[in-house]
Amino acid sequence: MHGGQPKDAKVSALSANPPANGANGAATPIVAETVVIGAGPCGLFQVFELGLLGISAHVVDSLRHPGGQCAELYPDKPIYDIPALPVCGAQELVDRLLQQIKPFKPQLHLAQEVTGFARREDGRFELTTSAGVTFDAGAVVIAAGLGSFQPRRIGIEGAEAFEAGAIHYRVRNAAELAGKQLVVFGGGDSALDWTLELLPKAASLTLVHRRSEFRAAPASVARMREQVAAGRMRCYEALPHSLIVEDGALRGVNIRHPDGSIEPLPAERLLVFFGLHPKLGPIAEWGLALEKRALRVDTEKFQTSLPGVFAVGDINTYPGKKKLILSGFHEAALAAFAIQHHLYPQKKQFLQYTTTSPVMHQRLGVPD
Repeated sequence: MHGGQPKDAKVSALSANPPANGANGAATPIVAETVVIGAGPCGLFQVFELGLLGISAHVVDSLRHPGGQCAELYPDKPIYDIPALPVCGAQELVDRLLQQIKPFKPQLHLAQEVTGFARREDGRFELTTSAGVTFDAGAVVIAAGLGSFQPRRIGIEGAEAFEAGAIHYRVRNAAELAGKQLVVFGGGDSALDWTLELLPKAASLTLVHRRSEFRAAPASVARMREQVAAGRMRCYEALPHSLIVEDGALRGVNIRHPDGSIEPLPAERLLVFFGLHPKLGPIAEWGLALEKRALRVDTEKFQTSLPGVFAVGDINTYPGKKKLILSGFHEAALAAFAIQHHLYPQKKQFLQYTTTSPVMHQRLGVPD
């Protein structure tokens, strides 16, 4: 167990660590107690729960910044069901989690995917990332959310040329859209949430959905229809047809109505929320038991079908599973104790409280 006095460490936005090279030029494996795959809220909280038990962790994520899909897709979206935080933005939650794990000095390996996975005869695991980093790990926690994902594209000719500027599949900077002519495509929560959020700030806003029915929360749909009735925005049942481009700049988009007619809409920015292509990616090939594209786990340890490999958050499944951040935090807490027993089966386990335990205070860097 590693219970020494933690030193202050800056965790936020750590760059992907390059592989260390041995004398023969091959990557030297990083010996790790635990490797956590996924730097979303559940993966970050897993680091915290492991740290309380004196267990260090390396974290690998395919995205360039910690936070997972929560921060990547909805950084400004409010979350209301985090205990003791009546409201918390998604990015704020990630920032708080990063601050919380600072005492444990986790190593973040970002912008890389775990592509190689093998269990050795001695029970440890060999992992390799797309950046050439290799690990010799005692335990593995998969906290990869829905897996790797890509947004569904708008799929009309010439769109790729504008996807770095005028066509957005997520909102990274809402302030940049103020005063612009916006056309939003989609009928789910993301489309409706951003429609209602951006409407007061936009020069004009039009919502386009392929059907008259919406998948979004009924309250959001009702609010949107109120705005349409008041003449503050327009809403069409239609599909994207073609872009309107002048002098290399996006000026609008043609939409196709159900009767086949084409209508031009002026637009400076297109916001496309057609959902994601969630894929388990390489994880699906690791021989772990799957159920409906999720990893089957027990509810005592949150261990997968392979001893030493655990799964927390949206990527796992079990009877009664609820895909909530709150549930993932609970799973991470129980998984941490199971990982401790897996790594150190001879060590007696004690439940210690952060409020009173000197050992916990030492690990957290709390002065006595």
